Amino acid sequence: MRDKNNPKSVEIEGAGASLSLEERIEQLERENAQLKSERSKALKRYRKQEELKPYEAELIKLQEQLERDNRRMIILFEGRDAAGKGGAIQRITFYMNPRHCRVVALGRPTEEQRSQWFYQKHISQFPRGGEMVIFDRSWYNRAMVEPVFGFCTEVEHQDFMRGVAGFEQDLVRQGTLLIKFYFSVSKAVQARRFEIRKTNPLKQWKLSEIDLQVQERWDEFSQRKYDMLKRTHTLAAPWTIIRADNKHRARLNAIKVILNSIDYERRNGALDYTPDPALVLSGAKELEKMTADLLGTGRLIE
Repeated sequence: MRDKNNPKSVEIEGAGASLSLEERIEQLERENAQLKSERSKALKRYRKQEELKPYEAELIKLQEQLERDNRRMIILFEGRDAAGKGGAIQRITFYMNPRHCRVVALGRPTEEQRSQWFYQKHISQFPRGGEMVIFDRSWYNRAMVEPVFGFCTEVEHQDFMRGVAGFEQDLVRQGTLLIKFYFSVSKAVQARRFEIRKTNPLKQWKLSEIDLQVQERWDEFSQRKYDMLKRTHTLAAPWTIIRADNKHRARLNAIKVILNSIDYERRNGALDYTPDPALVLSGAKELEKMTADLLGTGRLIE
């Protein structure tokens, strides 16, 4: 029905309501803007995936080299919650042969495991010859998460800190390739990712009771991280820090670090394997930065 006082007005029936011509035009413009936004996001995702694919193909060659040489590789992913560890692991393993690559994410220890040697549950998951095992969190839970939330005693924590370097040195000495990643995320980005988890029904499963407390305990985690790097960044088993505020760049650079860990056949010489120095730091460099922050501001900054 046309509004007699407005010749441009037309009543449009639909979805149980009547819209004027102007309202309908506004609705269509909003829908069009949303479609453009979704198309732009899809295009960005596609471009990111295409950038990763040549490096993911190199990971397959690396995996084949491990099989030929019957070598064992362990990759640890550590870092604060919402740092993007899981997403990085998914991209690294996406095209790999699952027969020779496993992801291990251990839950809380059972009563039986609590009575065992601390490393026993981890060692039971270690790779055989020709296999890569990726730990989505590892024995380093005892260096950060467990002491922060009281899941272990201080005696257990200190016992771990005294012994882990020797444990890893022996592991490497006996031929296991060990890569230790720490994904570093800023406090603001972590808060934003937690908010997305709260509101996005597809990601709410990622939000745990602990997640709701980690922002409040930010400084305590920073101190634990500092202590961990100081005591466990060794020549035999060094830490690699990945700045992970940008998930895509973090994933790409983590893959480059892995590809640089061993020589493998049929390496694609056209690719750039150099990690971004602004995003990839040694554990020693991170310690230098955190020490400077401590001296300059009186507090440790991630």
